Amino acid sequence: MTPVLTIAINQFGWQATILLFAAAFLLIIIPMTIFIVRDEAPENTDELESEKQNVTSRKPELRLTWKEAMTTSPFWLITFGLFACGFSMNLLGTHGVPMLQDHGFDAMTASFAIGLIGLVAIPSTLILGALSDKMPRKYLLALIYLVRGLGLIALVMVASLWQLYVVVIVAGFVWAGSIALSSAMLSDVYGVKLVGLLYGWAYFGHQVGAMFSSWLGGWGYDQYGTHFISFAAAGVILFLASVASLNVRIILRIRNVYLSSR
Repeated sequence: MTPVLTIAINQFGWQATILLFAAAFLLIIIPMTIFIVRDEAPENTDELESEKQNVTSRKPELRLTWKEAMTTSPFWLITFGLFACGFSMNLLGTHGVPMLQDHGFDAMTASFAIGLIGLVAIPSTLILGALSDKMPRKYLLALIYLVRGLGLIALVMVASLWQLYVVVIVAGFVWAGSIALSSAMLSDVYGVKLVGLLYGWAYFGHQVGAMFSSWLGGWGYDQYGTHFISFAAAGVILFLASVASLNVRIILRIRNVYLSSR
């Protein structure tokens, strides 16, 4: 949507553009919330196929509450990853176009490049989703954060049009996969009945990261006249998120280990 936003701002101004997109968002999200989103998971959704046998004869399983789950390390490691995700996403969304303009690209070329990241992310997310069912998710998530960190640093260093498009296509391939994988990993560890609450709190970390990156991008440019500080910081945070993802203990359906201290 970045090129569309750029065109709309040039035609109607930024205030009218924000109001227009807010109205479009409401027209889309409200019907989806009413007619598509479900409140309750079906019975036994939180079980593996092998565990669904003889459900009535099995003793009730001890389960974490959402508050107890938030005291365990996997939750915070995944949340830190989402913090890094939000930091990088909002940094690029807020400061990506002006940063590229400072490097000599015109506004439409810069906005098209940022928009191309989102376009590539559509099929790549489906591919990453399929891969996540065939390999350990934490390794895939770690790779996503690592490549995204390298991509953001490379984006500050591009000097020609072909370099720009190569970087944004590579970055686009790993751009959105972290959201779905983080949710899936929370489900793996804590079960789907808690994933809504836990993912909501974890995504709060995503938005905190988004807030800090918007501020850092502006502050760094005002103080030092460069976007490299904020984009390099995003790269470092993403590298740390990659390491954090590797340390998430995925213990499928054996959550009693977290109850030992109760």
